[in-house]
Amino acid sequence: MATTPLFPGFTPHRVATPDGQHIHALVGGSGPPLLLLHGHPQTSAIWHKVAPALAQHFTLVLADLRGYGDSAKPLGSPAPGNGDAEHALYSKRTMAADMLAVMQHLGHTRFAVLAHDRGARVAHRLAADHPDAVVRLVLLDIAPTLAMYEQTSDAFARAYWHWFFLIQPAPLPERLIEADPAAYIRDVMGRRSAGLAPFDARALAEYARCLALPGTAHGICEDYRAAAGIDLVHDRADRAAGRHLAMPVLALWGEQGVVHQCFKPLAEWQRVARDVRGHALPCGHYIAEEAPDALLTAALPFLLEATP
Repeated sequence: MATTPLFPGFTPHRVATPDGQHIHALVGGSGPPLLLLHGHPQTSAIWHKVAPALAQHFTLVLADLRGYGDSAKPLGSPAPGNGDAEHALYSKRTMAADMLAVMQHLGHTRFAVLAHDRGARVAHRLAADHPDAVVRLVLLDIAPTLAMYEQTSDAFARAYWHWFFLIQPAPLPERLIEADPAAYIRDVMGRRSAGLAPFDARALAEYARCLALPGTAHGICEDYRAAAGIDLVHDRADRAAGRHLAMPVLALWGEQGVVHQCFKPLAEWQRVARDVRGHALPCGHYIAEEAPDALLTAALPFLLEATP
């Protein structure tokens, strides 16, 4: 039996990046441009419940981060002491440059961003490095990376164990993930507050398909290794220079999630951005799939403030 596509009517694009890689993106809808970035261990499929409503107001660009989905998965550090020792191929600065290239290729010089989890960390760096391009920013269920590492507690380390598993030297975590990618999806996502109930079977199948692709396990590990190293260098440089995000920021997080339990996300975003508002939503970590209506109710008015 044929499976109904998650994004009917959307057009796939393969866009070259400044360093010779490529990003896979889906484009649909009409109106001002809105870039949507997913989290771990997922793909742009996370947006399938909210895309129809958003596409009525915006031209949507659903991009897979490098290392994830059907985007390129460049080889970073294949073994301790070899390759890209700083994991710069997966720094959020590099990943942000990917997304700027995607939007410019599609003809969008200024755009809003709605981003979850790892994608929200890329969005933070995109807004910091290219403030003239990002007009509005919606960040889902994260506090700034530097704040989360500096405030790591026993409770946070136990709940976000994957942060510390994935940064172990290659190839240990890669080998364990590659042994059973579908089990990794079930374990990481299913152990959150809502279990696997909120997830469409088609989306889960897409996450499992992409995690099993050659290079994905390494790419996602490199994403986290970069976050624990070179990304913190960049964030500390911003803080030392007194740089703050200038565009309006909306921070939303799940009241049943770890970020709500272990951090004060609104206060932390107010430390790095000038114009921040936000609140918790009645869900866990995977906001776009657990509480799509609540997300639309909170995010749409904010995003539409920027439209004529």
